[in-house]
Amino acid sequence: MIRFRRLMAIALVVFRYRLDTLLDKSKTPLPLRLMLSPAILWGKPKVSRGERLRKALESLGPIFVKLGQLLSTRPDLVPADICTELTNLQDNVAPFDSDKFRQIVEQALGSSVDEIFLRFEKEPLASASVAQVHAATLKDGSDVVVKAVRPNIEQTISKDIALMYTLARLLAKYSQDGRRLRPVEVIADYEQVIYDELNLQAEGANASLLRHNFDGSPLLYVPKINWDYSNEKVLVMERIYGTPVTNISDLEAAGIDFKLLAERGVEIFFTQVFEHNFFHADMHPGNIFVDTRNPSKPSYIGIDCAIMGSLSKEDQYYMARNLIAIFQRDYRKVAELHIRSGWVPKTTPVNEFTGAIRAVCEPIFQRPLNEISLGHMLISLFTTARRFNMEVQPSLVLLQKTLLNIEGLGRQLYPQLDLWTTAKPFLDRWLKQRYSPKSLFNQFKQLAPDWLEQLPEIPPLIYSALKTAQQTAENPAVTTVVTTSAPMAKQQPLRRLIPWLSAAAVGVGFGLAVSSWTESLAQVPVISLTLVGVGLLVLLLR
Repeated sequence: MIRFRRLMAIALVVFRYRLDTLLDKSKTPLPLRLMLSPAILWGKPKVSRGERLRKALESLGPIFVKLGQLLSTRPDLVPADICTELTNLQDNVAPFDSDKFRQIVEQALGSSVDEIFLRFEKEPLASASVAQVHAATLKDGSDVVVKAVRPNIEQTISKDIALMYTLARLLAKYSQDGRRLRPVEVIADYEQVIYDELNLQAEGANASLLRHNFDGSPLLYVPKINWDYSNEKVLVMERIYGTPVTNISDLEAAGIDFKLLAERGVEIFFTQVFEHNFFHADMHPGNIFVDTRNPSKPSYIGIDCAIMGSLSKEDQYYMARNLIAIFQRDYRKVAELHIRSGWVPKTTPVNEFTGAIRAVCEPIFQRPLNEISLGHMLISLFTTARRFNMEVQPSLVLLQKTLLNIEGLGRQLYPQLDLWTTAKPFLDRWLKQRYSPKSLFNQFKQLAPDWLEQLPEIPPLIYSALKTAQQTAENPAVTTVVTTSAPMAKQQPLRRLIPWLSAAAVGVGFGLAVSSWTESLAQVPVISLTLVGVGLLVLLLR
């Protein structure tokens, strides 16, 4: 009964904001049109579809507001005008009772607020869809903020998500446009994101690692987490005092170098993605502040680390190569990289794919570099690649969404920002460092312990391979594959295996020896030198 009442409430909001007009009637099945037909009683819509969708989500409550925020991060699925409007959804949800907040904190920490804090502000500092924040002062005089999850939010989320799945399945079943937007997949992503946000300890861990990554950096400051008073339900962190990045007039009054501030935002993004491989994926303006104490060298302050992203090493490499190839207008290279990375099937025709990429990118390069959007270019590129059966990885979607945020913020601060001039030297340097002798040697050292662990298994494997090869040479009938056109191959399987086994022995032995030399020349494992000797001996006897 409760679910039915909630469903009716959702239907009324849909009618009121004429969300039925978001569907193409010519492609909408008759049953769905009949279900939505009462919406006509509310008259013709007077505002844009994006604004109507945003207001509808706000009317439905904090869980749907969070869904709208997630949809704003999916430009690969949602039209640009709707994405732009949904980014205006702010975490200015009505706060819940302050006494209830206090009770949640005391239950989570096992002590009264008066015992833990010197001062605890009753009025909330901020109220979001999932959590609420109050300012406080610890007994040692440290200013902090206390964040707690809304009461009974889990039950509310589970009920609303169940309804969302029902609506998503109906949309996918009865609407061709709905199937294209993959609504069930979107709700599944949303379910994972919002349940992750309920665990404040995970958010604190993200913030702690991000702080560690930028420790001592002049680019970004992340508030310190007070782990003595933090857990899954409550997060206590250092209170920061900065100017919101959207307060342009205040930044101007402080004499901020906007060009440097915008460029540092780009540098932070590429540092997180390519050096740390751990990037803040929710860097909307509400989560970014500016430290104005040194206007000529301003730095950023980042908060709310609930949503973070990372790439595989392969995706890191291919993304960097793709960005460089795009700006070199080497479209065939872009196509080949997409195929080699596995983003599109190996059977994709390179020439056809190259032409499609050229058709997307070439018109963009007719504009000045400071007007080119890397984020929108990636969206166009991925949209084109989807015609060739590309399945966009969630990590890549987070990456492009974060890039869009950083790019939009940078251009807001400094409209002449040339993102590529800032990014290209960084990417060139990263690629060189990735394959520098020092980097390769460090990777080798990391792998050496695993090789040492597996080393005892190598001699039996070599013996077994040699014995099998010898038996095959003496009795070809035991082989599972008989090749009548190459009699010499049957007679010399052992001879063909020798160089490979020898090379493997030499390589493993030499690698382990070098790994040991880095610690002490006196500690070179005997077995490493033995393998070298065996490999060389087999080569000589051959």
